[in-house]
Formats: sequence, structure tokens, C-alpha cells
Amino acid sequence: MFKDATSHEIDQVLNNAWQAFRQYRKYSLKDRARFMRTIATELENAGDELIQTAMRETNLPEARLRNERARTMYQLTSYADACERGEWLEARIDTANTNKTPPKPDIRKMLIPLGPVVVFGASNFPFAYSTAGGDTACAFAAGCPVIVKAHPAHAQTSELVARAILRAAEKCQLPNGVFAHVHGASQEVGKALVMHPYTKAVGFTGSYSGGTALFDWANQRKEPIPVFAEMGSVNPVFLLPEKLKQSATEIAKLYAGSITLGVGQFCTNPGLIFGIEGAELQEFITTLGNEIKAVSPGTMLHPGISKNYAENRSRALSQQQVQTVAISNTQPADNQGVPTIASASGEAFLNNPILHQEVFGPYSLVIRCKDQQELLQVVRHLEGQLTATLMATENDIVQHDELVEAVKDICGRFVVNGVPTGVEVCLSMHHGGPFPATTDSRFTSVGADGIKRFARPIAYQNWPNNLLPDELKDGNPLGIWRTVNDEITKNGL
Repeated sequence: MFKDATSHEIDQVLNNAWQAFRQYRKYSLKDRARFMRTIATELENAGDELIQTAMRETNLPEARLRNERARTMYQLTSYADACERGEWLEARIDTANTNKTPPKPDIRKMLIPLGPVVVFGASNFPFAYSTAGGDTACAFAAGCPVIVKAHPAHAQTSELVARAILRAAEKCQLPNGVFAHVHGASQEVGKALVMHPYTKAVGFTGSYSGGTALFDWANQRKEPIPVFAEMGSVNPVFLLPEKLKQSATEIAKLYAGSITLGVGQFCTNPGLIFGIEGAELQEFITTLGNEIKAVSPGTMLHPGISKNYAENRSRALSQQQVQTVAISNTQPADNQGVPTIASASGEAFLNNPILHQEVFGPYSLVIRCKDQQELLQVVRHLEGQLTATLMATENDIVQHDELVEAVKDICGRFVVNGVPTGVEVCLSMHHGGPFPATTDSRFTSVGADGIKRFARPIAYQNWPNNLLPDELKDGNPLGIWRTVNDEITKNGL
């Protein structure tokens, strides 16, 4: 339906974005926030046409899509509020001291925008992680123009959202080029966007192969640029002994829901569950299997994801020493994901890297470790993850300190007695993790701290007060929090 952008079109889009950057970077925090709030309003005004289009393209139910649009609007407005508050700027002021030898200069530091940001839409979240999603909102808040490459799986939905953003830009009288939208199913379009000299950062949510390709291209440039890629995760869950003894059945029922939520198509889906061999773990496995049998298959986002799930699931189940515990009692239709639970020993897991890999869909593998030492060994063989979860009593946590410390090394969000699915949009959220979960574990793609991804620090030394940015002027005209001579304050100098 939509043609791939040509190299000439990509060059024109990036040139326009670079020209827009020279103006948009000077827009006040208040004006950027107004733009973001206007986008949220335009998304709401897009009405049922947007929801119905997304339903046709993604197979997602209406209620889920309405909730996701509401979440996207909340992201835009909450990040707009954070943009205006200005804490993310990390404004620092150290005033001069001429009595010092040598004299200490006046130095003031803040974050400034990087430049045009290319955002790649995600397949599994047509609103919240796509065209007007968190990456786009963070980039606008930072003062960066955005170029979105639509995900081919929901290209028409992306087009409608792009039009809403362009209407908002027009209403706010922003420069032409502050936002652009391109299509491209081929790798060449993505490569051209990343390699263009005016692209200064990339945001991506998707597969490991896609994220690493973008990362490699970005580092092959004459001027390497940051790529903030979220690339999936198996989100390990650790069932500790005392908690399992108390609540094996309840935990199993809780996790049956988490594993199959949204047909398992979340980057925080719990794909690996670890416990120590014994009657309690067996009770957990049996209950989990019975729950999974009762869950009907669901239609997946698009045929490509369904095909990948079927292939990866079959490969995982065909491994030696892997036992199939339970499969949904309902036969799947075309493009449906079959809820599945499998199990293997700790030894098998340690010796087979295939068992470590994500199976994106309603699938989870329970690993039976022979003792606490093998459980610890398993943790030390895990790669970086978005989340890790302990099902544990306080006594379990105290008794397994070495395990807890090892888990800290591999995750970005550490959950106790809950499920990893569901990512709250708030300032304290960290949605990121050590490689290969993301390409930079220091940053989050959810929460207003994500704005910092698209900014860099600059220090102004001995500048006249009247020529400084408002954020750093003596009188603090914006009324933002700043660190002045090592004290956090809103007061002027």
C-alpha cells in the first residue's frame, strides 16, 4: 500500500529536520510541552477511525487498543509536564571565586538536544511504542525533531497517527520538518536513515537482529551516534523455597495469566522460571500446566510474528531433555499462538544455549535446579534482561543474598512477588537493562528520564548572564530546580 522511501526522499526529510532543529532547539520548555499536549489531543480527536484501523492491522482487541491510546496520550502529557519542570536538564551552577588560586571561573552546565532523532515503530505496540510513542515524546521534550519509520505491520495506523502529529505541529506553528513520517519494508530504508549525517540518535523497540543491525550501522558512520535499542528479554522468575512452600498454587495461577497476557506478545513476558527440585516445585508445575491447558490460543499481531513463534517454539520443544508440560486444549486457527509450558533440568539449561533464547509468544520454560548452588550457577549464565522477579519471603531474600546480588547484575527492573508484565509510566520506572536486553543499560525507554537519551551536556564558562540560556541565568526565570554551589534550589543567585 505504501511505497518505500527513496534515498532522495530520505535525504530531503533529514535536511528539513536539520533546518527545523536550528529553530526547534530554541523553543522554550513551555512551548515544547504545549506541542506534546496538542499531539495527545489530536490522538483523541482521531476517534474511532484510528482504533478500527489498528484493529484491522494488528488483530488486537478494541479494549486493548483504547487503553493503549490512553497510555500514549498519558505519556505525551506526563512527559510534557516533566519537560516543563526541567529537572531532566540537570542544571548545575558553580559561581566564580576570584579569591581562589588560581581563580575559579563561573561554570554552568545543562543538557541540550542532540539533533534529529530517527524512531522505528514497534510491531507489538502500534501506539505506545510507535509513531507517537515514548521515544517520539522524549525526543520532542528534549528539543529534537523526529523522523519515524512506520512499522510495516501497521503502516496505515502509523500514517493516521503521523497526520495527528503534523496537525499538532501546524496548530503550534512549529517549523516545517520538526516531524516526518516515512515507510520502508526493506533494510535499505532503515540503513539510509541511520547512516544519514544529519541523524543524531536512534530509538528502536524490536528484535535482537534488528536492534544490533541499527547499532552496527550507527557505529560504522564517520560520526558514530547513540542507538537506544530495546531488543527483548526472557525476564527470568526465581521461585525461592519458603515462598514456594507457602503459595505454589497461587503463584502458578498468577503466572499462567502473565505468560498468556496479550498472547504473550510483551517484551516483559516471563519466559523462564527457575526453582529448586522438590514437591513444591512439582505442585507449581502441575498447577501451571493445568491453567495453561484451559487458555485458548489467541490471534497474534501479524503472520510474521505467528510464524516466528511457531518455529521458535518447535525448536525449543525439540531440544533433548526438554519435556512438554502442557499445551492449550483448544486447537489453534491460522496465525494463533498456542499457550505452552515446558520444563528442563538446570544441567540441561547450563549446557544448551538454545534454552536461554526468547520465544516471543505465550510460552514459558520451567527450569528445575537440583539445589541452591545450581540455581546460583544458572543466574551467572544468564544474559542481560529487562526484568527479573523473585517470588520470595523476606527470609528467602535474606537467606539468598548471593543470588540476589547476582540477579542485580543482569536486570534493569527487579520485581518481588509480582509479575513483570505491565510497565508503569512514572519517573521511577526503568525500562532497560544490560545487553542484549538493550544497547545502553544506563537509560530507560519508559518514564520521563527517557528524555535524557536525546540530550547531551554542555558547560558554559564565564558567559555574561544576559547571554546565558534562561535555564542557567542568575534569576532562574523558569523557576526550575537547579544545583547551585552544591545545593539544590529554585532560588535565584
